[in-house]
Amino acid sequence: MAVKLRLRRMGTKKSPFYRIVAADSRAPRDGRFIEIIGNYNPLTSKVEVNEELAMKWLTVGAQPSETVRTLLSNEGIMTRFHEAKSNK
Repeated sequence: MAVKLRLRRMGTKKSPFYRIVAADSRAPRDGRFIEIIGNYNPLTSKVEVNEELAMKWLTVGAQPSETVRTLLSNEGIMTRFHEAKSNK
């Protein structure tokens, strides 16, 4: 099972927000997921990420989508992940 970190669209028409989730890559975008990692609201540019959960999924091999990778990089999580990976 290939796990991806990706966005799950929530909210109403013209007022979306997204949950950052760990999901099986074969599951639909808004379908079944394994765990919620954080939230992203593009209208206010607010990002909330549980760093411990994000690091856990990245260390076990979950692949972030391009958008999630950018959001995690802006929060500094990808930098910490690469540092932890190189220190092993």
